[in-house]
Amino acid sequence: MSQAHDDALKPSNFLRTIIERDLEQAEQQQGQLGMAERRFAGSPGDAAHHAAGPLDPAKMRTRFPPEPNGYLHIGHAKSICLNFGLARDYGGVCHLRFDDTNPEKEEQEYVDAIKEMVAWLGWSWDQNDTSHLFYASNYFDFMYRAAETLIEGGHAYVDEQTPEEMRVNRGDFTTPGTNSPFRDRSPAENLARFREMRDGKHPDGAMVLRAKIDMASPNINLRDPALYRIRRATHHNTGDQWCIYPMYTYAHPIEDALERITHSICTLEFEDQRPFYDWLLEHLADAGLLARPLPHQYEFGRLNLSYVVTSKRKLRQLVEENHVSGWDDPRMPTLVGMRRRGYTPESIRAMVDSTAVTKQNAWIDYSVLDGYLRADLEGKAARASAVLDPLKLKLTNFAEIFGSLEHREPCSAPAHPHLPELGQRSFSFGPELWVEREDFMEVPSKGYHRLFPGNKTRLKYGYVVECTGCEKDADGNITAVLATIVPDTKSGTPGSDAVKVKGVITWVGAHEAVAAEVRLYDRLFTVPQPGAGEADFLTEINPDSCRVVQAWLEPSLAGVAAESRFQFERHGYFIADRKDHRADRPVFNKITGLRDGWGK
Repeated sequence: MSQAHDDALKPSNFLRTIIERDLEQAEQQQGQLGMAERRFAGSPGDAAHHAAGPLDPAKMRTRFPPEPNGYLHIGHAKSICLNFGLARDYGGVCHLRFDDTNPEKEEQEYVDAIKEMVAWLGWSWDQNDTSHLFYASNYFDFMYRAAETLIEGGHAYVDEQTPEEMRVNRGDFTTPGTNSPFRDRSPAENLARFREMRDGKHPDGAMVLRAKIDMASPNINLRDPALYRIRRATHHNTGDQWCIYPMYTYAHPIEDALERITHSICTLEFEDQRPFYDWLLEHLADAGLLARPLPHQYEFGRLNLSYVVTSKRKLRQLVEENHVSGWDDPRMPTLVGMRRRGYTPESIRAMVDSTAVTKQNAWIDYSVLDGYLRADLEGKAARASAVLDPLKLKLTNFAEIFGSLEHREPCSAPAHPHLPELGQRSFSFGPELWVEREDFMEVPSKGYHRLFPGNKTRLKYGYVVECTGCEKDADGNITAVLATIVPDTKSGTPGSDAVKVKGVITWVGAHEAVAAEVRLYDRLFTVPQPGAGEADFLTEINPDSCRVVQAWLEPSLAGVAAESRFQFERHGYFIADRKDHRADRPVFNKITGLRDGWGK
């Protein structure tokens, strides 16, 4: 197959085109007079700091900049893989930076969880023995200095209007804004008021620092956006050092510049913020505070997955109102939840890599992710037998065939049909077995080939048996199935296929079965886009999204470690729960079925 054909099959990614263009231009311009050389002093810093450093050894720099106010979800996976993947592919470095400028909502718990999930997905912020893990809060001193510089240059002012007055005076898409009565204060007056804000001399919400741009701009984001607000709150990193905090739209461009980010990649909702991003960095670079060349912001469309919600507000509501068991509930689209459910990092990365990077938001059906998951697990998950809805099967001629009811006939099967290096799994055949309740019908329906009176069925890896009837309790409920063993039909022995049967069922020996709790998870919502329109997303929760059963497992599953994955034959893929599973009390979660059950 030609390289051109391979390239044609790759999903489109306009960012690759931009990066390749930029790298080519940088190589062509290397050494030309007047061109700004990108230097990096080994750590974030201002223009003077980087001017003293060497040329940046990284060809380009990206960053994944989460706010630590919640758990990462499947929507974040696109940004993580995009930023780290582009840096890997083009000889660059990707930073992990916490945009922790909002102390009231941020916690160390989220910082730790984000680091864990980025690493779990297979990415590292360490490169060349250097950590590229940064915190926006470590730049608060510089951000304050930059704000004073803007004030002194006449580019920012302290506004003492009430929040309602500012909202009204901002205008809307059809009405230009109105200048604040405090807009024309002198730089000296504004500087004095700003320092009073810093020193805690005014109550929360009494005033804000705003950029002085254009209250008549058609882009509302340029109508004197807020830069700083008064907020007395303890910060997870800086404690009570500050009572004023920078706004995200002010902090984010500065963080990029201090870290020498070349390609600041974000989602489409930030497109209207790009003019302010550029305005701010140009003014600070002109003032000598930031080094050129400056970062450039690029926007791409979000990846949305059907049958989930990714709004932090809605996810928090699900947790706090106990619709789920926590942030790591296996039905949640959080990465911690998906990990606990049994999704693999490889399947998530494969799904993300298969989707185009464009300027439009995209919706992907959940079944696509499950398809990549099955493709990944099929090649590496060991097989095992499990009975999830047990019904006793009694072999009434067992002693006649084997000479004793105490006899245990050894059986075996490959751990994986295509991976002989995984070896064999061993179990045994006894007089009583567990089978699935659906594998017996007293009066069979048309096309039914499993256990029913007078029919012969093969017990997989074991013998052919002929059903002779069943036992019932006083209420008429079936309590056991009765059958006889057909001699000389043990799987793998000469002549075992002489008796032809149409049905094959799985089983577990009652004498050695491992009792386990199995949690049968399904999609949390019944509709592709929960909460769309005027719908209350809580009314669209799938009532059957979690069903717990007491199951019997083959003995090879005794003592397996948490997060071990298996294909339970005929049922699907399962994982030993990473939180509740113990060797003496196994707990398994259903990851996904052997085929999509929702697309029918």
